[in-house]
Amino acid sequence: MTTRQKDRRAVAALAGLAALALVAGACGSSKSGTAATTGASTSATTSAPVETTAATVATTAAPVTTAAPVSDKGISDERCTANKAAGKITYLTSFDFAAAASILDVVVAKEKGYFEKMCLDVELKAGFSTSNYPLVASGTAQFSSAGSFTEILNFSTGGAKFVALADYGKIPIEGLIVRDDGKITKLEDLKGKTIGVKGDLPPSIVAMLAKHGLKRGTDYKEVLLDGFDPQAHLKTAIDALPVYKSNEPGQLDRAGVKYKLFDPADDGIPGSFGLIYTSPEFLQKYPTAAEDFVRASLRGYEFSVADAAAAVDIAVAQINAAGNQAFLTKEGETYRWQQESAAVLKGTPSGEPVGLIDSALLKNEITAYDAIGIFKATPVTDGAYDDTVAKSVYDADGKLIWPAG
Repeated sequence: MTTRQKDRRAVAALAGLAALALVAGACGSSKSGTAATTGASTSATTSAPVETTAATVATTAAPVTTAAPVSDKGISDERCTANKAAGKITYLTSFDFAAAASILDVVVAKEKGYFEKMCLDVELKAGFSTSNYPLVASGTAQFSSAGSFTEILNFSTGGAKFVALADYGKIPIEGLIVRDDGKITKLEDLKGKTIGVKGDLPPSIVAMLAKHGLKRGTDYKEVLLDGFDPQAHLKTAIDALPVYKSNEPGQLDRAGVKYKLFDPADDGIPGSFGLIYTSPEFLQKYPTAAEDFVRASLRGYEFSVADAAAAVDIAVAQINAAGNQAFLTKEGETYRWQQESAAVLKGTPSGEPVGLIDSALLKNEITAYDAIGIFKATPVTDGAYDDTVAKSVYDADGKLIWPAG
């Protein structure tokens, strides 16, 4: 299990969440006001977790469909029929039913009946980020949540191909913490020091260190850590610990442990998190179903911003129903969503709705990481995302197109 699988994301805190709620009020669903509990309440189907550049970034060709678009009046009979033709759609989470972007939105969409309203039969299963790719590639599942665009590319091997359809996080979600004892006050102080890792050092951390003159494999050491307890890790001989800003900092705060955080996002390092992806085959065969899956998920995101407490309750209920193998808590998931939603807001360009694919940002991520040797070979990115899908579910004013009532 890698660091990515244990936690996932964050930045800004309660103030950021409050600002996000204001933005959501200004940019809610078209013709339907703020996020309402439209649709019958339907519990998610759960199961135990599934264990399973320098290059030019290219988009897939826009799928061809003649079905009438969704409007404030609803979904047309023709489009409903096209969506039902996709049959059972399985979505795999990337870390239990955690209150994280590209997970919580989907869980809420299922609970609130948003998929049903789009004539989609969606089943949710708790999964594991890196284990999901072969399942989506084989058609065993149709959608999942990616830790980053870089992660998608790293798993696009052996003929497996994936298409990112929505991108919530447009900045790195990782951070690097050190003890707040005055010994390390700037990144340059880590030269010759030891960094603890859980699986691997996140690319954004490698890039941030490189920006400050610290080359991986030369200027600092890496040691593999056991477990996922940041308090225990900081009691070992390591000098720095990579974290997800929506997880470990909250644990340390609640325990009263002092630390200093170095944030790649504040250092201008490109990155992404919380992407919804599918296979090229599913997108090509069922374009309206793919589009409306994203639409319903974004509707779930709106609800989760408008009523964070209710959304977290939905997530915790599903976590417990699935056995809570990661020992997640309501307190921890509340913190996670506060940080994740604030990070989504922080990374979304001004005046742009949440979730759009930004080809320039993805290209910056790939170019920066390729330059420091993150990829074994420059990745093939042709068709690795489609920037038309998320864009199509918003109107000209940047409001989500959703049936009224």
